[in-house]
Amino acid sequence: MLAERAYLELYPEARLGEYSFSLEYSGKFSGYNANIRKKPGKIHFSLSRKWERIDEDIKIGIMQTLLNRLMKTKVTTRSIELYEIFLKKVHIAIPKVKTDAILEESYNYVNELYLNGIIEKPNLQWGSRSMRTLGRYDYGTDTITISTIFRNAEKTLLNYVMYHEVLHKKHKFLTKGARNFHHTKDFLKDEARFGDIEKINKDISRLVRRAGFNDLF
Repeated sequence: MLAERAYLELYPEARLGEYSFSLEYSGKFSGYNANIRKKPGKIHFSLSRKWERIDEDIKIGIMQTLLNRLMKTKVTTRSIELYEIFLKKVHIAIPKVKTDAILEESYNYVNELYLNGIIEKPNLQWGSRSMRTLGRYDYGTDTITISTIFRNAEKTLLNYVMYHEVLHKKHKFLTKGARNFHHTKDFLKDEARFGDIEKINKDISRLVRRAGFNDLF
């Protein structure tokens, strides 16, 4: 079974009977996302249905990545390397169907001004009214999600968060050993081009506090 193979290749000294494994392909995931659940003596993988047609070695890579997170290990394998290469390239094949006028204007602005228009537009969407996750780039769906607290905020603040997430799409991540680094030297160099980041972060902190205060009433 593929899940057992993923486990034994990651932990070759493990005893196979320690866990029973199950794998399902689910329609509840968007893009190429997945999760893992552990119960006493059982490990269950749920992968997006998009994974059904993907090469087995790459599927093993995502399962081993999930196992590393679950077991808090940092083992590297060839399959994990193949999965990371796949993840960096998958955005090319993902349909771009989600957009929003405000977010698209912000994306176009930062892409043209700071990146010479070279970054292909991802899916763009508003998230929840989150005061912790202000923005996020999802590699598996090629989607930038922005907290709705920026919907009526100063454009500079929205543009900064948008630029930060576009840079995640541009630079992807750097792998060293079993660790992935997202804010690399090149990432930070590009980000510094935006301007007075210290002031912008203070303004964003004030916006977050104000949004949290307003939610109390």
